[in-house]
Amino acid sequence: MAANLNGHSNGVYTYDSFRSKKSPRETKFLWWCAGAHQELLKQYPSEHTKYSGLGGVLLATFVLAAISAGYALYSIFENVWAAIVFAIIWGLIIFNFDRFLVSTMRKYGVTGKQQWLMALPRLALAVLIGFTIARPLELKIFEKEINVKVAENMHTKIQNNDSLLNIENKNLVNSAEAERNRLTLRKTAVEDTLHNLQQSYVREADGTGGSMARGIEQLTRLKMDAYTNAVQQYTPELAQLASDIRAQDSILANAKASLEQKRKSYEASVQSNVGFLERNKALSDLGDEESSVFWSCLLLSLLIILIEAGPILSKMIMPVGPYDIALASGELSQMAAAENEMRREKSTVFDKRSAYYERKKEISTDLIDQLTELQKKYIKEEIEKWKAGNFDKKTEKATIDELLKKIQEQLQYNEEHLL
Repeated sequence: MAANLNGHSNGVYTYDSFRSKKSPRETKFLWWCAGAHQELLKQYPSEHTKYSGLGGVLLATFVLAAISAGYALYSIFENVWAAIVFAIIWGLIIFNFDRFLVSTMRKYGVTGKQQWLMALPRLALAVLIGFTIARPLELKIFEKEINVKVAENMHTKIQNNDSLLNIENKNLVNSAEAERNRLTLRKTAVEDTLHNLQQSYVREADGTGGSMARGIEQLTRLKMDAYTNAVQQYTPELAQLASDIRAQDSILANAKASLEQKRKSYEASVQSNVGFLERNKALSDLGDEESSVFWSCLLLSLLIILIEAGPILSKMIMPVGPYDIALASGELSQMAAAENEMRREKSTVFDKRSAYYERKKEISTDLIDQLTELQKKYIKEEIEKWKAGNFDKKTEKATIDELLKKIQEQLQYNEEHLL
């Protein structure tokens, strides 16, 4: 007896000697995550580890989806609390969807084709979610390389913007420069004319030109007067030309300043608005330029997809166990009982309706027989009246057609209703 109490008898140990003395927990969180029927699963200890592992896979998808979604939202809006709330909501959505699909998939009594048909929507969603979630992680992994590429792309954008601005100001600048050149040429021509007239009378006065006679003579005075008259004539024009040249210089300076201001404003805007789209484009450019970046991103995406599809794949590859058979047996038994009950109810309703219609038919037949007898009796009475000449108050004897018409009106029957 003492040996039996210790869990073995006759020197042989039994399974009871290794069983834990602690009472099992009433609920298993991982079982709940796997969508298992806990009360039924408790009856099959060999299935506990399998469904605990399945629940762990489902819990892992929740954690991964929450972390990835939270980081993705934070990289866009840079708001910690919004990212946390969105991460929890997104993780719960993915977890609930996975749990629903896993709990509704049956291993026993369902063909492999049917299982795959049930799994295809989730696998397609896993591919989409995998590529969506993997992108923020890729941006974080290649952050330094992306920063360099973003700077290169920004420089290219600034150069393209400068070219567009130059094209935009080209007509204005060319027009202002052409007008300034024309005004400058005219001013230079006038100044050269005045200079030549001045040199002419000076050379005439010092004997180095003209008549070669030194001194102020009549010819010198004439040349001096010509110079003085020219100065008086061209002074207003020179002033106007100088003013117009300054105006054109102002136009050119303003155009240059506006161009520089637009360039600096665009550069500041580009540098301050580097967001998710710009970084994503930089990563795409790196993938096009470097095959290693492309393959790294692809493998990471495939890894995320594999993790996202893990619950469904785990359920698909799980062998059929006693829990699956017991679950299928219980469900099929309930379905069969419900179907039999529906058939019995349907048969009862059908019998009741048949009895009702049969009784109604009997009543209708009896009623028709009675009406027929009444019709025969009435017709016989009318015929007797007709034979005796008492059909109406007319002196003439009514015809057989009038008799039939009267009978039809009294009985409200068509000819086909008369017996």
